[in-house]
Amino acid sequence: MKKCCMIFINYLEKFDFEYDIQGILRSFYPGMDLKTIMPDNEPVKGEVEGNDILNCLFDDEKLSLQYKTFDGFCCEKSISRAYDEDGTYDRKETKNSLKRGLYDILKEKTKKDLPWGTLSGIRPTKITSSMLEQGMTKEEVFRRMKEEYYISDIKAEESINISEKELKILNKIDYRNGYSIYIGIPFCPSTCLYCSFTSNPIGLYAAKIEKYLDALFKEIDFCADIFKNKKLCTIYIGGGTPTTLSPSQLDRLLSKISNTFDTKSLFEFTIEAGRPDSITLDKLKVIQKYDITRISINPQTMKDETLKIIGRHHSVKQFLEAYDMARELGFDNINMDFILGLPEENIDDVRNSMQWVEKLKPESLTIHSLAIKRAARLNLEQRAGIKYEITNTEEMMQVTKETSGKLSLKPYYLYRQKNMAGNLENVGYSLEGKEGIYNILIMEEKQTILALGAGSSSKMVLHKDDEIGRVENVKDVDLYIERIDEMIERKRKYILEKFEL
Repeated sequence: MKKCCMIFINYLEKFDFEYDIQGILRSFYPGMDLKTIMPDNEPVKGEVEGNDILNCLFDDEKLSLQYKTFDGFCCEKSISRAYDEDGTYDRKETKNSLKRGLYDILKEKTKKDLPWGTLSGIRPTKITSSMLEQGMTKEEVFRRMKEEYYISDIKAEESINISEKELKILNKIDYRNGYSIYIGIPFCPSTCLYCSFTSNPIGLYAAKIEKYLDALFKEIDFCADIFKNKKLCTIYIGGGTPTTLSPSQLDRLLSKISNTFDTKSLFEFTIEAGRPDSITLDKLKVIQKYDITRISINPQTMKDETLKIIGRHHSVKQFLEAYDMARELGFDNINMDFILGLPEENIDDVRNSMQWVEKLKPESLTIHSLAIKRAARLNLEQRAGIKYEITNTEEMMQVTKETSGKLSLKPYYLYRQKNMAGNLENVGYSLEGKEGIYNILIMEEKQTILALGAGSSSKMVLHKDDEIGRVENVKDVDLYIERIDEMIERKRKYILEKFEL
């Protein structure tokens, strides 16, 4: 039976650090089942036996942590609440102190350091970018990242360098007065083993695509009109897999976008060609007709056996054919995605994939660390007893860094997810001038991004109020079609209330 760490919470006021505590525990003990027992819920008899127990005791001034393990280890930490100079409670610094205290306990128990220290959020570079924008030197930022978040020298340096790159790119863009567009095409040839995004098998939804596009076009018209006085900076068509659309449907979509929005001043127009088994010469020719500046053709791995395990219905050969077609047509900014930590893969498999990258020389390369989502089939199968060997290490990441260096691909954005294999990160590399600007904008939350389509979530950045809001569309394709007017009205209400148009 898998060991379970139970969290007992005793508090006199509302407790709001549970998520942070669980993030640290999961970082040190990936795969461990965590159970929170609130003060008014007594543990079932026998529930505690054979498990580690973290008692979190809170009163008005102290935060006390007591960690006892089933094998006899015991350690305690007491953290004082933090206050500003004017006596105002400083929740952020209190949270950071609590996380450092728990980290110290778990480090003593496990005898290991985590490369990202206490950070469990998805945007480490948002912290380093903020410090640099405040006028701190690189040396000051480096010291702060190590002292406040315990991150390693390598990760601190990487975050700072990427932040410098991002800020340089963003300085060219009026991201405060502009906006970007995300258009979601939530259909795929199949659902991958690790995927939890909104995607629907194209074989079951092919007859509904025209109605979906009709609804989507309504949303396109609304967004173009309400932000007609703002500058459109980037467009990103993702999914799902946009190239599951037929050539005529793809042409209809791209024609609508080009005729509705002013695309002349775009910094970037990206479309995910994504799955090689959805790419044809006719579809690539359609894409070529429009002002597309960047496409993704994503192998994920160059090992056929792994592709079968994860449910990707293409082969390495099909990927190479799709890539060659794009090159022959003249596409000069192609991104390739790879995932480290795929089931049953090891460092030799990563080396093999990177050898192919060296041969193909893409303009950009995105390296993902596998994130096992709760709703993904991989997680459900593991819980049902179907086990896969999941391995991701800093050494494997280093192989990808070396390949990127050989091709003059520099890191330009970085983010993390919960439950990532090896507790590592996702990194985007590119040639100078070929960076994915949309990726920076969405991760650093620097600009409003209107998201269109089923399952999409608009991110509204209000610079004057230092506020970020979200307006979501329903995930179900049929409901999206049926309730498109309601989805538009959600956006209209928020925008009119929050924005100066």
